[in-house]
Amino acid sequence: MQFGIFTVGDVTPDPTTGRTPTERERIKAMVAIALKAEEVGLDVFATGEHHNPPFVPSSPTTMLGYIAARTEKLILSTSTTLITTNDPVKIAEDYAMLQHLADGRVDLMMGRGNTGPVYPWFGQDIRQGINLAIENYALLHRLWREDVVDWEGKFRTPLQGFTSTPRPLDDVPPFVWHGSIRSPEIAEQAAFYGDGFFHNNIFWPADHTKQMVELYRARYAHYGHGTPEQAIVGLGGQVFMRKNSQDAVREFRPYFDNAPVYGHGPSLEDFTEQTPLTVGSPQQVIEKTLSFREYAGDYQRQLFLMDHAGLPLKTVLEQLDMLGEEVVPVLRKEFAKGRPADVPEAPTHASLKAAREVTVA
Repeated sequence: MQFGIFTVGDVTPDPTTGRTPTERERIKAMVAIALKAEEVGLDVFATGEHHNPPFVPSSPTTMLGYIAARTEKLILSTSTTLITTNDPVKIAEDYAMLQHLADGRVDLMMGRGNTGPVYPWFGQDIRQGINLAIENYALLHRLWREDVVDWEGKFRTPLQGFTSTPRPLDDVPPFVWHGSIRSPEIAEQAAFYGDGFFHNNIFWPADHTKQMVELYRARYAHYGHGTPEQAIVGLGGQVFMRKNSQDAVREFRPYFDNAPVYGHGPSLEDFTEQTPLTVGSPQQVIEKTLSFREYAGDYQRQLFLMDHAGLPLKTVLEQLDMLGEEVVPVLRKEFAKGRPADVPEAPTHASLKAAREVTVA
């Protein structure tokens, strides 16, 4: 099972000081967080893609390429790549290039994003969001698997005899997760291709997550990729820790209350009760994260959001130390207990390459 972190790259004032970091400071902080993730033994760093304030990660491949040059083991991912408003040809080229530079340590999470105005900014209609996601990914899937592509669709100009370059490393396309919070059509899409399904459940109760994951698992089996239990599932999480749970609550409350997404909304207590957010001791984080398996089954990837809402870099790095030293080692051990032998590990470039070599042979 893979453990890691994801960032949304928000530039948010620190509510305890009133200071807002510059864009440069925030971008550099995201790099420092990724390097720390590798240092403490995490598996994955994932960055979102946003094109509007207060967010800065408008070019994930630029950031991930830079991080790739400064790391050795970390899997570099997105959370998400906007499949609706990016040209699938450009996605194919950019991420294949990144895949070569990172020696295969790359995968993607495809999604529609959560910012409605991004559609007209890139010449698209939000009312076509699902159709864009379906058509654009169908083309991307072919571009990475066929050397020469003839294609015609509704949302972009046709292709005739087109070859995307560079070709995927070792003829193995990056593994794709389809990220969705509420759209069954995206769970269906992930299942159809036999790709991963990432339910970023940080704002949602367990019963909704259970419903979406079970739909994906059932449809994965329907399309003949394996049993429902063998489907590839990822989940989100959100934590803030201190040795003493009361200290964690007291320190995190002003950040929660003023967060750009849920600030000035539900109370911290209500949110922690109803969603995966855990504010407390490392042991409380362990216990709540292990409970995800009760409604999601044995899954493959767990990513935590830890650097949002104006938290200072120093605090985030302290959080990562606790996550890497006290939480993840226990989670690895506990999630491995009772895990059926036929439940696959999270795909990596090495495992996909080995599977391809067996198929070709």
